[in-house]
Amino acid sequence: MGAPCFFVRLSGCNLRCRYCDSTHSFPRGRKTSVISLARQFAVSSATIAEITGGEPLIQPGFQALALAMREAGKGRPVLVETNGSKSIAAVPEDVIAVMDIKCPDSGETAAMDLGNLVRLRPYDEVKFVISSRRDFGWARRLVVKHGLARRCHAVLFSPVQEHVSAVRLAEWVIAAGLTVRVQVQLHKVLGVL
Repeated sequence: MGAPCFFVRLSGCNLRCRYCDSTHSFPRGRKTSVISLARQFAVSSATIAEITGGEPLIQPGFQALALAMREAGKGRPVLVETNGSKSIAAVPEDVIAVMDIKCPDSGETAAMDLGNLVRLRPYDEVKFVISSRRDFGWARRLVVKHGLARRCHAVLFSPVQEHVSAVRLAEWVIAAGLTVRVQVQLHKVLGVL
């Protein structure tokens, strides 16, 4: 997003996307308490916090962590990046769900909980990771069919940069007249994380 972010990556994921860039999160991570993370966020200069994975919604302590981060943030946004395979009803009020919808090239489309499309709140976001022109067409049809640009805060299209450039994806978006944001993985561009 381009803003200083307090980033919490949880270990473990129930999916195995072909393009996964965080396989290092699959094995067990370093144990840290919810209280410790909330305190660190409270004193940080970060303008937002993001909880990601792996898959946060499979963690038993996820809700406690999200609530603690929301309280510690004193009004700063808290985001949860989820792979879309589990119900986002578990995401607390005023915590922003950034929900992936896995496109065909991910190999995990069948794992999606499409009931999440009706669970989206006006401040939530939907993200499609695009690996090919086929993925783009599939995502475009879903965005239009479900009116996603009207139902949530943002629809994000993110290129798998080894397969589709951000420039090419932006050209497709403009040509299709979609109301979506093209998003690059800024941490990769900056060489962090």
